[in-house]
Amino acid sequence: MQISNFDDLLQAARSQHEPQRLLFVFAGVELPDDATPAQQADFAAGHGGALVPLMCVDKQPNEITSFAALAQESSQFGHDWRMVFVAALSGTLNQAPSSEDAEAPLQRMVEAIKQGQLRAFIPFDRNGQPVQLGAAG
Repeated sequence: MQISNFDDLLQAARSQHEPQRLLFVFAGVELPDDATPAQQADFAAGHGGALVPLMCVDKQPNEITSFAALAQESSQFGHDWRMVFVAALSGTLNQAPSSEDAEAPLQRMVEAIKQGQLRAFIPFDRNGQPVQLGAAG
């Protein structure tokens, strides 16, 4: 299935043979302390910077009504995130993974994002649209 927006992702997760738990890492963008003047100018124009994980959460697909609801819920935590990375954790024998089952995979996601290893995740912008990330990952 082609994922062209967040609703497609929810539909795909809900239609899997085994129940899923979705893993979310909300990330901001910061300029490194040692940025060059050119990098600073690019960043001021809305380009470049380093991804910084700010918060993470896991949810079953049926706990999410829409991207707007997820974004609104995330705003309660006071972080100005730029994109959210999503992965799925599949259950077994018709049993969805628990939040406890998701703790270690979420921490691995956070570490992977810090290291720029992004290929295993689907990034979405604040509007729920997938983001194409250049050569990162």
